[in-house]
Amino acid sequence: MTLPPFEGFGLGLRPQHYSDFLETEIAVDFVEVISENFMVRGGRPLYMLDAVRERYPVALHGVSMSIGSADGVKPDYLRQLKALADRVKPLWVSDHLCWTGVEGFNSHDLLPLPYTEEALDIVCANVSRAQDVLERPILLENPSSYLTFADDEMSEVAFLAETCRRTGCFLLLDVNNIHVSGANHGFDPYAYLEQAPADRVRQMHLAGHSVGKALLIDTHDQPVPDPVWALYETACRRFGPAATMIERDDDIPPLAELLAELQIARGLASPWRRAA
Repeated sequence: MTLPPFEGFGLGLRPQHYSDFLETEIAVDFVEVISENFMVRGGRPLYMLDAVRERYPVALHGVSMSIGSADGVKPDYLRQLKALADRVKPLWVSDHLCWTGVEGFNSHDLLPLPYTEEALDIVCANVSRAQDVLERPILLENPSSYLTFADDEMSEVAFLAETCRRTGCFLLLDVNNIHVSGANHGFDPYAYLEQAPADRVRQMHLAGHSVGKALLIDTHDQPVPDPVWALYETACRRFGPAATMIERDDDIPPLAELLAELQIARGLASPWRRAA
């Protein structure tokens, strides 16, 4: 499967900013929406998405595919997602390297996986099944995490790279999540970037986080902090023209503040995009 690079800068589309995107010209190259919010048969959500899609390219980003579930990705979920993708014709469809439920239970959380050969076989089978049904490659996002498993046989980035190799999927590299997980588990986030397969990265996320008593927490409720900006600049040098998005899910500020952050991303990426 092929997926040409898309060199652009975007924002997550949130209800607080619907009217801005429909009534004015916003300086973005694309928007990203949460897939599950629009996996419905009709009504206002789809009406809004159709209207936005006429003005901006759209990326679909899911939180419930549960690509790591031992009992497989649910057929009903994939059918609904395919119907949405066929309607929207998105730049791409993405979800997380995690599991969210099993046997009909949905935790509504991005739960961590053991990075073992057994889990890798399950993930690759699920990715291949999803891509067959959707008739398109998917992007997998690296999660933020707060624990590791004693049985881990490889690093997260090695797990992702092998998943890409076996299935032909691509990567949504969340730069904030690399920083958060690196701080929580004591690995070097810059070494993570060096080990990621550069030819598979198609999108990068930027976000902020909160500082807990012992861990960094991926809350998406803060501006992008300096360490994440620094890591992003290195990622741009490593991966070249990959689409970049500011992700904010709580304590959402006026649109102008997010656009100002996006302008910082443009400035940091500019030299490496010209070189690419």
